[in-house]
Amino acid sequence: MTESTRELRSALVEAGHRLTGPRIAVWEVVAGSESHLTAEEIAEAVRSADPTVNLSSVYRSLALFTDLGLVRESNLGANEATHWELAHPDEQFHLKCKACGRVEHHTGDLVTQIESHLSDHHGFKASRVELLVTGMCAECSQSHSSNT
Repeated sequence: MTESTRELRSALVEAGHRLTGPRIAVWEVVAGSESHLTAEEIAEAVRSADPTVNLSSVYRSLALFTDLGLVRESNLGANEATHWELAHPDEQFHLKCKACGRVEHHTGDLVTQIESHLSDHHGFKASRVELLVTGMCAECSQSHSSNT
């Protein structure tokens, strides 16, 4: 059992849940991914290892992991499916390249500035900030400018 799976087991047991095969399979796909995955992509990867795991088991596992703060849902565009990733602090926000589709995390104090502004000027206490910035990554921007 990997260290990541041991951490999952601890979180589940502490919250009164069992560590099941489908939960392990879903966790390993999300934890092992370097990208943001849709539930369908997770289900496809899980089914390649265990064809008995269905899409609803994947959704139930993701919902439980979200409730436990282990994974995070991200909406990476108005017409896109929800994507999943390991949980991360709000200070990390998403940069999405509109050319290649790559999504990267950026860490900075911008989210803190937004939270402070909302609190100080509007009396609004943000519980979660999800910031998505779309544009072109350095590679695509360079490629685009060399093609013009």
